[in-house]
Amino acid sequence: MAVILEQPARARLITPEGRERGLSVTLRYSSADPLAAQITFPSEASLDGAEVTWIFARQLLEEGLRAPAGSGDVHIWPCGRARTVLEFHAPQGLALVQFDRAVLQRFLLRSYAVVGAGSEATGLDLDRNLARLLGGV
Repeated sequence: MAVILEQPARARLITPEGRERGLSVTLRYSSADPLAAQITFPSEASLDGAEVTWIFARQLLEEGLRAPAGSGDVHIWPCGRARTVLEFHAPQGLALVQFDRAVLQRFLLRSYAVVGAGSEATGLDLDRNLARLLGGV
């Protein structure tokens, strides 16, 4: 059975005008998908009024806490000593979200208590998932 870690967190959405807007988000990690971390934003933070969940590599979060990291839709980098910025790219535009670094570090450490760093592949049933993907071929 999967172990799911959920951690509520406060974040700051940086508007195109450079203002900050406080948000309550949920950080999520599941042993069923040990390579991924998730951030769910409330409906009031999205253009279409729907809750939005971004899924990205847990390794990216670890790297982005130390130095600029990421390519594609998600980029993460330190911002001074106490903050970390997550940048999300979507067809509708770009979102910049700032977190207190300690919040993300605590979440990452708690996720390692669920599935240790470097042991993510142990929790994956690769043969079964590959057979399901290939339809028994």
